[in-house]
Amino acid sequence: MRTKVQTVPLVSEVSFLSGGTPRMSDSRFWGGDIPWVSSGEMTESRISLTERRVTEEGAQNGTKRVPANTVLVVVRGMSLAKEFRISITERDVTFNQDIKALRPSERIDPWFLFYYLKSQRHSIRDSATDASHGTKKLETRVLEQWPLPLLDIQTQRSIASVLSTYDNLIENNRRRIQLLEQAARLLYKEWFVHIRFPGHEHVKIVDGVPDGWEKSTVGDSTSFLSRGITPKYDDDAPGLVINQKCIRNRMVNLELARRQSKHVPALKFVQFGDVLINSTGAGTLGRVAQFLLENNECTVDSHITIIRPQENVPVHFFGLHITGLEPYIATLGRGATNQTELSKDDIAALEIVLPTPGLAQIFERTVAPIFHQIRILSEQIQKLAKSRDFLLPKLMNGEVTV
Repeated sequence: MRTKVQTVPLVSEVSFLSGGTPRMSDSRFWGGDIPWVSSGEMTESRISLTERRVTEEGAQNGTKRVPANTVLVVVRGMSLAKEFRISITERDVTFNQDIKALRPSERIDPWFLFYYLKSQRHSIRDSATDASHGTKKLETRVLEQWPLPLLDIQTQRSIASVLSTYDNLIENNRRRIQLLEQAARLLYKEWFVHIRFPGHEHVKIVDGVPDGWEKSTVGDSTSFLSRGITPKYDDDAPGLVINQKCIRNRMVNLELARRQSKHVPALKFVQFGDVLINSTGAGTLGRVAQFLLENNECTVDSHITIIRPQENVPVHFFGLHITGLEPYIATLGRGATNQTELSKDDIAALEIVLPTPGLAQIFERTVAPIFHQIRILSEQIQKLAKSRDFLLPKLMNGEVTV
């Protein structure tokens, strides 16, 4: 039975704080150990590390410092055309002018506020208006008047505890995946970079590679190499589209993917073993990940390149090789600073040395259990995220009680 929930304007229980950017030219302000959050880093739910950091002096000049358990929201930028980004801090941070910090009163639990705003993210995104230079903005007055459920504090904490349990399990699975991937990568380096594969003592080196190995290119080793689609976003559609922020740390995070309804050519549905490369823009260009799930309705947008290995190319070897080239691939972008592009020709020209079929089979059999476990954990992440997102609005509107 649904419980009627009293609501109040957000501003009646939440203080809104504005951020800023310390003077970039002043070395006294930068290079410290206090995180400085930009909107680009707000793709993570929990914020503790950032690319740029300020000093104590920088935190007092041109920006705002807030403690752990502060909710941050993006109120200006192109991301508002697609999503409303919400994060919560895990330590003291500063933040820039595209972000607002929300500090709740003692009657509102900050983690409850975080999850409540996540439940409202689509509606809040749709409230954004056009700003100058083609960007989007979310008026402070709109957020201030947004209805906030006024539940008793213990109920708020119980709701937040249930939802954070899902997020903690998801994060633990991600850490386990990173450790497993690292183990497979170390074995790959031992065999194919340091050339210490089983039986290497009895193999001659010819033209810089072991006898029987084949020098090739990515282009010659793939059956499909193409950018994705220009999606038609629809939160109720069955199709899923991966965007550039989904690819980080050599992993694909489908939680950050969006729904879309546009027709997708069969070849552009992502397949198990496909390697995905971010191919436009500054900051994310060159990030690489291998898709290790079975999802028949998933594609990528036009900013990502799909690389599909040929059937005779060992899948896990191929993925470890290409993802290992990520630092180099990130240098291949061409064009203006904010309009850099990674061309298909440059990707196709990447070199790859293929081992003998027999050695490739031994390697694939050796790492297969590792990647099987990665796949299981990845599927668990999807299920946990789906369950959390199913519960989120029901807990918030009283349809489900704790």
